[in-house]
Order: sequence, then structure tokens, then C-alpha cells
Amino acid sequence: MVEKGVGTIITTPHLDGSLTRDPNLLQERLAAVDAAFAELKDAASTAHPTLSLMRGHEVKLDIPDPDLSDPRIRLGNSNFILIEWPRLLIPPETPTILARLGAAGVRLLIAHPERYGGYDQELHLVAKWRKEGAFLQANFGSLIGRYGLAPRAIVFRLLERGWVDCLATDFHARPHLRLFSDAARQTFERLGAERAWEMLTQVNPELISRGEEPLPVPPVEGGCRLVDRVRSLFGAG
Repeated sequence: MVEKGVGTIITTPHLDGSLTRDPNLLQERLAAVDAAFAELKDAASTAHPTLSLMRGHEVKLDIPDPDLSDPRIRLGNSNFILIEWPRLLIPPETPTILARLGAAGVRLLIAHPERYGGYDQELHLVAKWRKEGAFLQANFGSLIGRYGLAPRAIVFRLLERGWVDCLATDFHARPHLRLFSDAARQTFERLGAERAWEMLTQVNPELISRGEEPLPVPPVEGGCRLVDRVRSLFGAG
């Protein structure tokens, strides 16, 4: 990551929301992450002294009412919490859940929205998420079809509406993944969307890490037509 020019990393190990309702289990899980993060930070400070390393979690909302009050759950020093829906499926009443959690004083960042099933053609549900104040974090891999053509099509539909706030690796210590792709950046350049790329990969991630609201990202026009051409060649799978 450092060789690719990354200056700040926020680690996001998985955390089941249901654990937050059991103080003993939650403390056991967070203590294990505390120890692992301290070890990682010590090693990183030696190998890459210029790297800023922060912690957070990717909270799976396997229950609708987790307790998100522990600051260690949040991204870096911010009041943002990265959340995901369980099993890459969208449960019912998600706008209501987001509204209730947001009312507790945290900002919600939804991980990989393009990879969930159950969307309608116009992404009305995502519009409701954004109306409730949630932000969206898409995966770099979705831009190049790592998860299939359908997520790639959805991510560009979201980008076309200006609804993606930042991009992330979804790395989770899987070294075989190509973390970033020159092809993805070059696609943005071909579409004349260099400013959007900068906002998604530099400006907004930095703002989020500081606890500041991300700035609006310019709509990325033409990406959907590009994906449609690919789908016509290889099918819609």
C-alpha cells in the first residue's frame, strides 16, 4: 500500500453488531483487536515511519439495534462507523434502521453498496439511505469487475448519480487481491472524471478520517455505457 502512495490506513476488522449487546463478548473481541492493532502499529512504525495507521471496525448489522457507543468501533478518531448488511443481502426496513442509528449521534458509512442483491432498477432504496444521512463506500475491485458484471454495473450507476463518497480496498488481509488498479484510474481518466477520482481516493477519505463530512463527488458520466458494452460482449452475469 505504501508503495502505491497510501499515506493513511484505517484497519476495519469485522465485528458482529450482536456482540455489542453482550458486554463480556464485546470486551473479549475488542481486547483481542486492541492487542493485534498494537502489534501491527509497532511493526508499521519501524517499517514505514511516515505511515499514519488508525483503527476501526466493519460492523455487520446482524441485529437492527447494536450499541455503537464504544469509540474503538469508530473509524480512526472520527464519529463515522463503517457498517454492512449481513450475507450481502438487504434486510427489510433499512432506512428506519439507519435513521435510528444516526439519531444516536454517529455518522454511518455503508460498505460496498454495489455488492448487495435486491436493488430495483432506479436504486430507490439507496436514495432513501442517503436521505437518512448515510454515506457510501464502494470497493476498488467493483470498478474492474472483480465481483462480477452486476456489481460493476451498479457501482457505475451509483457514480453516475454522485452517490459514492469514497473508495476502499476491502482488503481484510487477503494478500492475493490486487488492492488498486491502474485500469480503474485510467477508466476515470477516459471518462474525464479525474476530479471525481481525486475526491473518492484522497479528499473524502481524509475528511472521513478526521471526522468531517465528505464533500459531494461530481457525477461520473459515461461509465454505465462502458459497462453495458462489456455486458453485451460477455453477458449479464
